[in-house]
Amino acid sequence: MVERPLLDVSDVTLQYKTRDHLVTATYRVGFQVFTADRYVVLGPSGCGKSTLLKAAGGYMSPTQGEIRLKGEVIHRPGPDRMMVFQEFDQLLPWKTVRENVMFPMLVGGKIPAPKAAARASAYIDKVGLTQCSEQYPHTLSGGMKQRVAIARAMAMEPDILLMDEPFAALDALTRRKMQDELLELWDEIRFTMIFVTHSIAEAIKVGSRILLLSPHPGQVKAELNSVPRTGAAPDAARLLEDRIHEMLFAEPVEAQLARA
Repeated sequence: MVERPLLDVSDVTLQYKTRDHLVTATYRVGFQVFTADRYVVLGPSGCGKSTLLKAAGGYMSPTQGEIRLKGEVIHRPGPDRMMVFQEFDQLLPWKTVRENVMFPMLVGGKIPAPKAAARASAYIDKVGLTQCSEQYPHTLSGGMKQRVAIARAMAMEPDILLMDEPFAALDALTRRKMQDELLELWDEIRFTMIFVTHSIAEAIKVGSRILLLSPHPGQVKAELNSVPRTGAAPDAARLLEDRIHEMLFAEPVEAQLARA
């Protein structure tokens, strides 16, 4: 039996208005995400990656095409899709780590407080912050704040986790550590995620499949399988990185002919 996609993005064009212009962020983008995928959307700045993620989250509607989750068209945000952003200020500063993780579960009123507390403790432990559960955000490092944001999103046990360059604001060493920790968490839970980045190296490390978007407006250039995390030749990641770089940044044939 053919596996049905968890998320189906079909022929999606996204536009938004600025003060002076109507901006086309993506043009007729299509892809499918399956259960337990680590799906990375990769492309240069301005190609519509984050806009596409917002549409999958239900925060904006396509001008053309549709996005379906479990076969149902997405019209609005919902607890079945949780987002993690790159900004460190996504936590409520007047709440502790535990209270921040519990907050989304309690807002809807569908999860009783004792169950929310137990689930919060479990996910705080999974991201290695049990000892910090009663601390406030201003006492945490950037990496620790991102762990809290991931725990908060995962505690909702969504169908899909949407991550918008979550490690981009971290220093290089912390960013690499957070990538490792995210993969360790995936090994344990096997959740489904869409991960947006403009870093080729990060895409190869984090993703199992990689969607390449062209410069503005974003269009699909290719979809590639990443290198296996174990058992791959030592230079496989480097070769894939070179291939992706060439595909993303090679000068179009039309431009070459125009200069000839």
